[in-house]
Amino acid sequence: MPSLSVILITKNEAANIRDCLQSVSWADEIIVVDSGSTDETAGIARDMGAKVYVHPDWPGFGPQKNRALGYAGKDWIFSIDADERVTPELRAELERAMHEASADGYYCPRLSQFCGTFIRHSGWYPDYVLRLFKRGAGRFSDSLVHESVLLTGGTGKLKNPLLHYSYLTVNDVERKVEHYSAAAAQQMFQAGKRASRLRATLSAGWAFARTYIVRLGLLDGSAGWNIARMNARTTYLKYRKLEALRALKR
Repeated sequence: MPSLSVILITKNEAANIRDCLQSVSWADEIIVVDSGSTDETAGIARDMGAKVYVHPDWPGFGPQKNRALGYAGKDWIFSIDADERVTPELRAELERAMHEASADGYYCPRLSQFCGTFIRHSGWYPDYVLRLFKRGAGRFSDSLVHESVLLTGGTGKLKNPLLHYSYLTVNDVERKVEHYSAAAAQQMFQAGKRASRLRATLSAGWAFARTYIVRLGLLDGSAGWNIARMNARTTYLKYRKLEALRALKR
């Protein structure tokens, strides 16, 4: 069986890290790059056998994941986030994919939870993410947020989902809205993009309609409504934060 490195980046993930690492404990090595956690994240990861490297300077999601990739030394790479879990069924499929090696990288469907409900619509499922790839065949984009794997070679798709416990509480929702809107605003600012209050309002309205109507969030009930509201608010805030960044530059 080809060998596997699991890589992940963390900051203050003590509530998540144990269950995450337990779900991939069968891997040949686990690489954790921590960006200066003030909780027990790093200690828990070490206790569970992971190789932990601390880089307190934060360069963005893509560059930080490339740091983790640089420490990996096995035949295949599997990238996971602290709030994700590999099921036994997905493990078996990953091992079969590595053994057969009919592609250089594989997409996993991702099934995400929102405040206690697994979401099947709203643009959240199947939400294919490229997570398994041959070492040397891929690297992460340099995006500050919403990074992706840049792969050289062919890809395949797996069937069993990666479980994603992304928004467990209302506090999680608020924290991530602020974080992702700020990171997106910074990325747009660096790209020289402009914003206005009108564009913020129109874009937020479209984000709501796209999630709730076009992507059938209405079939997810109250959770779909709340996801649409969250997407609209994140979109509105990223444009307003972009305005603020450009005002500081003047």
